[in-house]
Amino acid sequence: MAVLALSATLSAVLGAQAPGQAPAAPPPAQPARPTFRVAIDYVTTDVIVRNNQDQFIADLTKTDFEIYEDGVKQEITGLTLVHGGRVHNLAAPPPAAAQEGIILPPSRPKNDTAGRIFLIIVDDLHLDFRNTGRIRDLFKKISKTLVHEGDMFSIVSTGPSSLAIDPTYDRKILDEAIKKITGNGLKPSDVIQGAEGADGPSEVRYRAHVAFSTAYDMLGQMEKINNRRKAVIWVSNGYDFNPFAESRLGEDPVFGGRFGQTREEGRQQQDQFKGSQFAEADLARELAEITRTANRANATLYTIDPRGLVAGADLDEQLDPVEYGEYVRKTQDSLRVLAEETGGIAVVNQNNFDKALKKIDAETSDYYILGYSSTNPDPLKRTRKIEVKLVNKPGINVWSRTSYSLRQLPVQTQK
Repeated sequence: MAVLALSATLSAVLGAQAPGQAPAAPPPAQPARPTFRVAIDYVTTDVIVRNNQDQFIADLTKTDFEIYEDGVKQEITGLTLVHGGRVHNLAAPPPAAAQEGIILPPSRPKNDTAGRIFLIIVDDLHLDFRNTGRIRDLFKKISKTLVHEGDMFSIVSTGPSSLAIDPTYDRKILDEAIKKITGNGLKPSDVIQGAEGADGPSEVRYRAHVAFSTAYDMLGQMEKINNRRKAVIWVSNGYDFNPFAESRLGEDPVFGGRFGQTREEGRQQQDQFKGSQFAEADLARELAEITRTANRANATLYTIDPRGLVAGADLDEQLDPVEYGEYVRKTQDSLRVLAEETGGIAVVNQNNFDKALKKIDAETSDYYILGYSSTNPDPLKRTRKIEVKLVNKPGINVWSRTSYSLRQLPVQTQK
């Protein structure tokens, strides 16, 4: 989405003063008045169209689509088809304004083809150390199956893998980075025995904050790139702000706290535990802000849980199977939310990564880009719903993002 901000200001016009005329009295001081910044929005969204045999439909025109914003039909002014990497401008959109703040590598000539842009987030703060070998094998498959010649990609990690690779076309850099990836997630015993704050496990919240902040920063940079397919490959075990709640409480039947605690320490533990009851709502807000940021950048999130099919906890953890299963479900649900709210897919609870990566490759290679100038009259409504429909095309399915959010503009005050 390209947003063109226009600032409207008021200026006083003074009349010409006749010769010899006494200077006019200065106008009375005016109270400070706000200067509202008005946004005129050109919105673009990626659209995937496939039939019931999962084949991409590449012969559609502008008249075959309808797009609605908050239920109001919009006029489609731009339609671009990308099929197998080849770009076809079926209806040219208005020229985009130049963006600053991100340095891209030199363009590589690809005749009339255009590569994709991938952001790879290695959330090693939420990846198991014991799964390091499996995680590296997954990234080798990503390098082989998903990232092709001509694709631009960048890599960032959240923890001690220390990956911060600027956008590049050199796939050898990706292969070298894979050797550095190491899981550094908390074990269940680390969470259960760790420090508790007013919001629950302190280390759990801190690590999630680091992961989300990393994603915010990178998505903010991607927002400045226009007219390219932008996909985020987010590899993580997922998020739960209140994991293993019953095991963390660990009541002693006599003293009411953890074994070895005094009664007062047990009461303090109870008070801290009560503070975590809003953990699910806090996590939902964090995920919502991430998806709003991604939709504003027209970036699709593809989340991958390298644990695959999860049978149970490691034997040395000695966890209640029911509680561990609930933890796995919540973490996988967080990955589903990130993907589904941005038009992507979540690869969770499955071991066939090859099939999933091929599907992501197809979705990022064959798609349409629809563009329109928003006619929404309410500049204060930041989040707008989007719905894309096909006209008289039975048996054909369409996928796209479902909303986008405006960047909040400050209200200036004129003195």
